[in-house]
Amino acid sequence: MKRPGTRAARRWTAALAAGASLILAVAAMAQDDRTLREIQKYRQMLQEGNPAELSEARGEELWATPRGPAKATLEQCDLGLGPGKLEGAYAQLPRYFADTGKVQDAESRLVTCMTTLQGLSYADATRGWYKANSDLEFLVTYVAGKSRGAKIEVPATRPEEADMLAVGEALFFRRSGPLDFSCATCHSQEGRRIRLQEVPDFLTSAGARSSMTQWPAYRVSQGAVWTLERRLIDCIRQMRWPEPQYLSDAVVALEVYLQNRASGGVMEAPGIKR
Repeated sequence: MKRPGTRAARRWTAALAAGASLILAVAAMAQDDRTLREIQKYRQMLQEGNPAELSEARGEELWATPRGPAKATLEQCDLGLGPGKLEGAYAQLPRYFADTGKVQDAESRLVTCMTTLQGLSYADATRGWYKANSDLEFLVTYVAGKSRGAKIEVPATRPEEADMLAVGEALFFRRSGPLDFSCATCHSQEGRRIRLQEVPDFLTSAGARSSMTQWPAYRVSQGAVWTLERRLIDCIRQMRWPEPQYLSDAVVALEVYLQNRASGGVMEAPGIKR
């Protein structure tokens, strides 16, 4: 025979437990918000003396230094606006280049210039791209800095660019790998965070711009500048997909899609990321 009030007591206990859980959840959210505010303050402090400025300076030096078998500089490198014209060029990449017959991003185009103008081999031009303080890291940071204040313009109107845009969009939504992940798994909803890091929603223009205007970026957790290609390849690796080859068409296609989504955003790179 049940004792009187046992059912009511259980209800009260359950209600108290639910209330306690709610209080803890609210407290945790408040703590997260405070932590995020502190992280933002830290980023603002770093931005005033962004360590990426050192990479920019080193990139400028490399740009104007004769190197390779041809003993030539990169000052005649055409990044889409004409030989040697850098202002605003990064903001309009990736784009189609007739001399290579390919859609290229900043990194693949710089490698083209290093091999054709300076006579470097592909292996020498790309050596150590995945390491901190590589020549490509410096050069990309310098080139990107020349687009600071320019609007991203990647309309992908040429047939070759439109094809890459379609491929990039398909890759963004493709679920694959042992985790059945896609780029969209993390980047298709607003307000998401991973370890207190805001995760941009690339399906909105604002979300895409908030991210793409910042790359290349100094990563505080790594103590180094990462280029956009390096970041995308690392994301793909973390999804447990087969790691793509550096400068591959697949990575460039993803960039076309992401930059197209961010069109109109004002470049602030190099930025600062976790």
